[in-house]
Amino acid sequence: MTAPALVPSLETARLRLRQVAENDAPALHAAFGDADSMRFWDAPPSPHVSETAYRLRQSRTIDPALHAAFTAVRRDTGIPVGMVNYHGRHHAHGRLAVGWIIVPAMRRQGYAREAAAGLLRHCFGDLATNRVEARIAPENVASQSMAERLGFQREGLMREWALVGSAPRDMVLYALPLWLERVTGIKPSHAAWTVDREI
Repeated sequence: MTAPALVPSLETARLRLRQVAENDAPALHAAFGDADSMRFWDAPPSPHVSETAYRLRQSRTIDPALHAAFTAVRRDTGIPVGMVNYHGRHHAHGRLAVGWIIVPAMRRQGYAREAAAGLLRHCFGDLATNRVEARIAPENVASQSMAERLGFQREGLMREWALVGSAPRDMVLYALPLWLERVTGIKPSHAAWTVDREI
């Protein structure tokens, strides 16, 4: 019997999420090398495609029990539209964080939300996570809005949470805990992250 993949492929209505590969670098560099796309990220833009390839290669070396990054590709064409990941996973506490980035030409088509929703299903289901966090720059209104549409709750401002280069950066902490079901009575099957596409 073949052992299951440590980082499985996930599918949504339009996308396949598979572990990042070094040969994704040319397509994903459109995001990782773009100053506008990276202005809210916790790292500076990649100066060259080779740097993006290095980052993807490094991501694959991390234990999937702690971190995994997925390239989101269109199921009909195989074209990459962006990347989503989970990181900072604490299995004993049932907690991890997620992030996302979309290639500029693929924005405003609902791909970020669809990919994030697919990742959340994996985190809550396959990884048995109790709490998912997202750390979003205060100026990143679009990502904050998307997180809220997925059911995340804003918990507060973390001052100078990250150093990007030598510059401190604040982050807003969002969380999507399963206790929300106990408080609101909303079942996971009715949660926003169970929906693949924009509604």
